[in-house]
Amino acid sequence: MTEKLTDELIKWVISVDRRLILMESMKRHTAVRASDIAHETNRSTQNISRALKELEDKGLIECLTPEKTTWKKYMLEFFGNRKRNTISQIMSETMFA
Repeated sequence: MTEKLTDELIKWVISVDRRLILMESMKRHTAVRASDIAHETNRSTQNISRALKELEDKGLIECLTPEKTTWKKYMLEFFGNRKRNTISQIMSETMFA
């Protein structure tokens, strides 16, 4: 992933509150479910589910239970140093947003 793509990914994540909220929650938990994060953050489950899907589509998180239709669990995707560094950079950027 080039530096330009990394910068674009960071901008994409921090441009929408639901993504920021989800990334912050994922810093504190190994695996998350939409309903747990929704309850913890006073957001709707639909809002958090949308953020989970968006982050999964970008390859930042992975669904641990893709065979399920409800109560799916997700975790940060840690394959590859570039992706890990990008996630760390996003996390530090969100602290100043």
